[in-house]
Amino acid sequence: MIESFVHKGLSELFETGKSAKIQKTLAERALRRLDAIDTAKTPETLNVPGFDFHGLQGKPKRYSVHVNGTWCITFEWQGEDAVKLDFENYH
Repeated sequence: MIESFVHKGLSELFETGKSAKIQKTLAERALRRLDAIDTAKTPETLNVPGFDFHGLQGKPKRYSVHVNGTWCITFEWQGEDAVKLDFENYH
C-alpha cells in the first residue's frame, strides 16, 4: 500500500486520476505503476516486463520503476508499504 509521497503531482494523480504537474503523455503510464505499487506486498512484486524495476544505490534503500523516457517513480519500502514516492527524471 502507498503510504506517502514526496512529489505533490504524483500524489494528486494517485488520488484523483489527473494532475497538472505531470505531463499528460506520462500520466496514464504513471497511474498504472502507482496502482501496481499500491497493491504490491513486496518491492520484488514489481519486477514485471515494462517496469524496469531495480534497486538504487545508497541508504536508505530505494527502488525505481520506469515510466517513460528518463522518467521514473522512485520509492522506499517499509514492511508492506511503499513510502516517499517521487517522480524523477534522473538519468
